[in-house]
Formats: sequence, C-alpha cells, structure tokens
Amino acid sequence: MAEPYKMWVGGNEIPGNGELIPIEDPATGEIFAHCHAASDEDVQNTVALAQAAFKSGEWSRASRHHRADVLDKAATLLEAELTDLIALEVRQTGRAIREMKAQVPSLIRWFKYYASLLRVEERPVLPTTGKLHNFVNRVPLGVVVQITPFNHPLLIAVKKLAPALAAGNSVIVKPSELTPLTTLRLGAILKTAGVPDGVFNVLPGYGATTGKALTSHPLVRKVDVTGGTEAGRAIGAIAGKNLARYTAELGGKAPLVVFGSADLQLAVNGIAFGSFVASGQTCIASTRIIVERKVWNEVLRLLQVKTETIRARMGAPTHPDSTMGPLISAKQLAKVEALVDEATADVLVAGVLNGGKRMVGISDLDGTDFSKGYFYEPTVLTGRDSLRKTQIWRQEAFGPVIVAVSFDTEEEAIELANDSEFGLGAGIWTQDMSQAFRVSEQIDAGITWVNTHHRNDPSSPWGGSKSSSGLGVENGVEAYHAYTTAKSVIMNYASTEEALASDDWFRDEAGAVRYG
Repeated sequence: MAEPYKMWVGGNEIPGNGELIPIEDPATGEIFAHCHAASDEDVQNTVALAQAAFKSGEWSRASRHHRADVLDKAATLLEAELTDLIALEVRQTGRAIREMKAQVPSLIRWFKYYASLLRVEERPVLPTTGKLHNFVNRVPLGVVVQITPFNHPLLIAVKKLAPALAAGNSVIVKPSELTPLTTLRLGAILKTAGVPDGVFNVLPGYGATTGKALTSHPLVRKVDVTGGTEAGRAIGAIAGKNLARYTAELGGKAPLVVFGSADLQLAVNGIAFGSFVASGQTCIASTRIIVERKVWNEVLRLLQVKTETIRARMGAPTHPDSTMGPLISAKQLAKVEALVDEATADVLVAGVLNGGKRMVGISDLDGTDFSKGYFYEPTVLTGRDSLRKTQIWRQEAFGPVIVAVSFDTEEEAIELANDSEFGLGAGIWTQDMSQAFRVSEQIDAGITWVNTHHRNDPSSPWGGSKSSSGLGVENGVEAYHAYTTAKSVIMNYASTEEALASDDWFRDEAGAVRYG
C-alpha cells in the first residue's frame, strides 16, 4: 500500500492518531489511497497551535499589504500546480476532467480578489458629535474552522480560505472524508507563498469525531460549513454553545422557470448544464424545471435529445470527451435510486422521459465498465400536481435527476418556484426583461440567474434566503467582513481647556456637562 496522506499541521505533514480513511475512486470502486484522520488529541493540539500562531501576530497583525502580497503569490503558485491538482480532483471526486479543467483554474481569482480587497479597503470615520474622531477597524476573529464537502473540494476550500486568511485569522480546514486529498496539497502551496506555520492547517477526519471536536472547541471563534441541511443544523447547535460565529451554505432544490418567450434551445442548454454538471451533485443544481405550457412539448423534445447526447458520451472521468461522471459513493447512488423509484412507482404521479436507472453496461465512448462505479443516467421525470407530493420534488437528491412540470400563468410559475423549504439558487429563462425583473424579485432565492446558470464570481454574494439553505453568505466584501469583527476607536481631539470645561462630570460648580 502506498504511504497514506498525512495531516497538514504547523507547516508540516504529520501523521494523525485517528483511523486511516480509505479514499475511493467513484468511477471504479477502487480504493486508491488512504489518509490519516485526526483524533481528539490531534484536534486539541492543532487548535492550540493555531491559537498560538494567531496570538504571535506574525499573520494576524501583519500589514494588509503583506497579506495581499502573500495571497497574490498563492494564486501564482496554485496556477503552477493546476495539472496535478486537476488530475487528483478527478480521481477522488469522479468529476469529468472537462469540468475540472474549467473549474479548478478559476480558483486563482479568489486569492487575487481578496488580495485586491485588502489593498483598496477604506476605513470609515463616523459622524460623531463633538470634537471626536470615531474610526472603525476590521480585525481578525482568531481561530476559525471550515468544514468542506465532497462535491467541490478545492473550489469551496479556496472560497472560504481566501477571505479568512485575508482578514488575518488562523484557519483549520476539515475536508470531507471522501475527498480530502487536494485540500491537503494546499498546505505546501500556502507555506511557500509565505503563510506562517500554524496559520493554515488541514485535519481530515469524520464529522462525528474530528468535526465535532473542532466545532465544539471553546477557542474556535467561527465555524463555516458547506453541507447538507441536517448536518448544518447539528453543527450550528454545537458552535452556538460557545457563541462562535457561524456561516452555513446548505441545501438547495433550485427551480428553473422557462417562459414562452425564451430561446428554447438556449434554455435547454442551460437546464442541462444547471442540472447535470457534477452529476447533479451541487447545492444549486436546477432540479425543478417549471415550463410554460405553450412550449412544454418542445422543451421536453429538446431536453430528451440533450440528455440522450449526454448519456451517449459518458465514459471514464479521465477521458477528455466524457460528459458526466459517477456519483460519489454507493450510499449516494442508493439514495438517488430510492427517490426515483418512489416517484415513479405510480405512473399517474411521474413518468420517465429519460434515464431513471443505474448504468451497468459498457461505455460507447471508451469501453468503461459502468457497473464498477456509481454511474447513474441523466434522468428527466415529468408529472402533474401529484408530483409535488413526492420526495424527489421536496428533497435534495444530489444526483443527475430533474423533475419537470408545466404552468399557465406567471403567478403559477412563481408559486411553483417557491414551493420548497430551500431558497439557495434559481433560474429564469425569458427574452422579456421586464418579466425577468418582475419574477426575479418574487422568487425566494439568495441567487437568481437570468438566461444563465451556475455563474460564480468572487465578488458576488452567495447564500440562501431560507433557513434550510443556510445562514450568511460566501464571496464578496460580506464574506471578508464575516471573518472580522468591527473595532471602534474614538479619539477626543479637543484642547485641554475645552475638555476641562465640558468633560468633568463631577465638578463642583453647576453647568451643562456632556453625556455620551
């Protein structure tokens, strides 16, 4: 067996005292690596080390220009490692390499954005009464914990890391036990860039042990998690006991509304991308397709052609032309199968336009044996009002499965779009811009795309509008501020004579004295 991947703590690779974690290739079912897990003792030691690094001030009190230079250098070093990082990301996630070649290079923008923000951020001076200057500094929180999911290991780690480091915090990342390897590779990159030892640490492990120990530690001042709603609520309850700050990007069941004025081929292309990228394993996947009745038949025809094209070109994730990879695990595959089976058990509830089952044959693209991995067909289910009572309409499937329903009026479309406990992402396809503005204002989602989907920029806030989709936002100035606390400094510049005349509260003689 190859040497297991180690934890990254204090600027070095060190073994963990927890059990070894097997890392599986979802496309083949092969265990291709192992990774050390952090024990409770490892967590205690790492938090203490991170706290000491924070208190030293080497990073937390470094000038903003120095931190900006380090983040810029991290972007350059990350760019030089892209080839190896992409290959490893494909292996551990099963994501198609064509997706990773597009996604992973974009991470450089997050380091550069927050480096730029540090250089241009202004310090406000508030309009206080009297001869006072009240200026506000943004200061780091301390030790922060970030818990990242399996679907976008590097993307989500960097989205969280960049603002946290820019603010001057010490960071401990617990990546998903399914996909920890690329996050570990960030350790050497950030150290070479100039991040001091102890400021960035990676502790692989399981949520019930490593995750719980981290989020319950009294020295942790913020917890930032991306994951499922149930896990997010449990983690929030733990962090809340220590009054730690909390950001959570959780579940989604994104609606995508197609109006009759839309260019239908563009809309179907958008549906396919929004629904099937990452094999549907994204929190903003467009899983509820809501189509105006007058174009319903044509949209379904185009969607059937598109999904058949995707299915025909599936193969090994490493093949440059492969369109879609497997699900992450046997457990996730079983969940998707159960949701589809429940919805389609009654033909009066849901019909299968395309897909609907696990893939077990041989790839026409490259001869891949689908039965060895966790491949599931791109699936389109159609139905009437009764479909809205199924679990597949309500629950986040996290797989390449969409449900499609029709509507007659704009009001009905909005009601269908908002028929969910989730409120993370949404999509609208229309050529009527008045309609786009009108409908986007009424859809209850933190992110709404018009005639596009999945757009994600470091400057654009990203978060949910309903509690099941989380708390707080990622990206932009908001994320940076969430990793800081406001420190207000009020300076009296009145002369000594003026201060003696107005600020002696307990003076002997009567007269007006200031208060506040």
